[in-house]
Amino acid sequence: MTRGPEALHAGSLEVLGLLPYASNYTLLAKLQGGDETLVVYKPRRGETPLWDFPTGTLCQREVAAYLVASAAGWDFVPPTILRDGPLGEGAVQLFIDHDPSVTAFDLSESHEALFQQIALFDLMINNADRKAGHVFADAEGRVRVVDHGVSFHADPKLRTVLWDFIGQPIDSQDLAAVEGVRNALAGKLSDSLAPLLEPEEIAALISRVEFLLASKVFPAPGPGRPYPWPPV
Repeated sequence: MTRGPEALHAGSLEVLGLLPYASNYTLLAKLQGGDETLVVYKPRRGETPLWDFPTGTLCQREVAAYLVASAAGWDFVPPTILRDGPLGEGAVQLFIDHDPSVTAFDLSESHEALFQQIALFDLMINNADRKAGHVFADAEGRVRVVDHGVSFHADPKLRTVLWDFIGQPIDSQDLAAVEGVRNALAGKLSDSLAPLLEPEEIAALISRVEFLLASKVFPAPGPGRPYPWPPV
């Protein structure tokens, strides 16, 4: 059953355990009541401080990424909200069961058009950590992307393994999706992002969107290190 973000507000959260290989507290939890949906709970208090991102804001950036993807009409980011839980406020995202051994490196050739959309999404949100393992297929074969806590910095921070489209023209339908984000930023989307991001970060998001619409091509890497580490 597909669940929207509204359903994630219902019921209390029961923490089941810590998910492995995460630098911050990333917990598997269960929404009590109904069909007891599984979610990923990232409490603010479990975030490791970073030198270049404001402390305690990574959970907010997870939610902001979902809102931007939704504004573009792309549903590859699982529903994500900000809510209270056993360890305090944090991001709560629908848990997607998947095979962790299958990553972007295995899926890119068979999903080229979709990967262009993911690359555009990362360009818009200035994703500083698009590892291959953050892209996977769910049980139905649908590609999903997760882990957007280090996004939306006002300075260029893009680090990604998805550099396959450098210099290629952006598909007209994808440009329309980016324009949809621009239109949304002129209204309700900016209002929704205001409690989650700094004003200069929203302004930088608008500038990146405008740049993509003006250039109509996938840019080259830079400035700075263009790849995350580790890549998976």
